[in-house]
Amino acid sequence: MAIGPAPASAAGTPSPKDAEAYIIWPPDGAVISGGKLWVRMGLRNMGVCPKGVELPNVGHHHLLIDTELSPDGQIPLDRNHVHFGAGETEARIELPPGKHTLQLLMGDHNHEPHDPPVYSKKISITVP
Repeated sequence: MAIGPAPASAAGTPSPKDAEAYIIWPPDGAVISGGKLWVRMGLRNMGVCPKGVELPNVGHHHLLIDTELSPDGQIPLDRNHVHFGAGETEARIELPPGKHTLQLLMGDHNHEPHDPPVYSKKISITVP
């Protein structure tokens, strides 16, 4: 889903123009007591597969925590960019108290965003 400025793409793996990544759970505005939560990731009009699988219209999720989409089209490997290279569609994470943002970005077989990039709306959650 193209919302806001899209990250640059260096002619990455093509994505369907109607592909959409979205966060199933938690909902935008959720208050998560204790900070431990399951994130459930959704994808429409594309398939989910492990990294390294080079097929048309597939990719794997990356969860961006408290960060922005990279303007250079890269997906860093750090605490703010959680890679799900095994093709996971849900994961348990733990966040410290405070307000946090979550956003999904699909990556291709090389851990690079598709062209055009497929990413979700950014949501906010609070850990009291």
